[in-house]
Amino acid sequence: MTTALITHAECLRHETPPGHPEQVARLEHVLHALEPLELRRVTAPLAAEDDVLRLHPAAYLQELRDRRPEAGIVQLDADTWISPGSLAAAFRAVGGALRAVDMVLSGEVGNAFCATRPPGHHAEAETPMGFCLLGTAALAAQYALDHHGLKRVAVVDFDVHHGNGTQELLSGEPRALVITSQQIPLWPGTGQAHETGGYDNVLNLPLAPGSGSAEMRAAWGGAAFDRLRAFRPELIVISAGFDAHRDDPLAQLEWETQDYAWLTAELCNIADTLCRGRIVSTLEGGYDLNALAVSARAHVEELIKAAT
Repeated sequence: MTTALITHAECLRHETPPGHPEQVARLEHVLHALEPLELRRVTAPLAAEDDVLRLHPAAYLQELRDRRPEAGIVQLDADTWISPGSLAAAFRAVGGALRAVDMVLSGEVGNAFCATRPPGHHAEAETPMGFCLLGTAALAAQYALDHHGLKRVAVVDFDVHHGNGTQELLSGEPRALVITSQQIPLWPGTGQAHETGGYDNVLNLPLAPGSGSAEMRAAWGGAAFDRLRAFRPELIVISAGFDAHRDDPLAQLEWETQDYAWLTAELCNIADTLCRGRIVSTLEGGYDLNALAVSARAHVEELIKAAT
């Protein structure tokens, strides 16, 4: 089987102010880095509104529509902006993740990477934040549970910032396990080890500023992988943020590009053992353009190896 690359040009039309770290160039660099790879290239559809309403209330979607400008950009919070094309981009990101779930669960592809933006793991049920509008990874997990009837889905998040939105959206879902590593202390201030979810279904792995490969591999290779194996997911959804890289300007972890290859390969091995290799990965953070591009390529290369 092959690895699917799911994206859409509308994800390039989510605009932010000049100098904002979550910029159009992020996706351009990722797509350029992936261009030479042998991938099944798929156009991300728009998510159906009912699929977004699985976790976000209708009033929240209406608020986003009401605040979306006809021209220019509007600030939603200290970090998050909306432009005329932002909501369509966010619906493409969710739609791409749901299409990836369909393709992976049907056996059409072995796994999938969604190169989309805006990112999603900070968006809470009724709150856009941290560059995010809709909870893409959480929505993909919920869709797999509700639409496909899976009994257990794991969301694994290695972005340097805690996926507070994913945690909030899935904390009350006993069929979901959320495992996430993040620098602590760092925005958004959540992600402590004592945060374990409504059904003991959240595992947070705080990492101290300045920690690197050894600390990351110890955290993931111990408690995280043990918990994942014990849960026995039928699908793994990855929130693939690449801002723990040592070159990233927004945090102080010291991961190397090869750490993303190692972590991806390990997750693929676990998925191969537990759930026939079924992985859906979606792009989150990463704000040094070169580090983002090479790390995303390393991640996808491991997905390709696992799918062949």
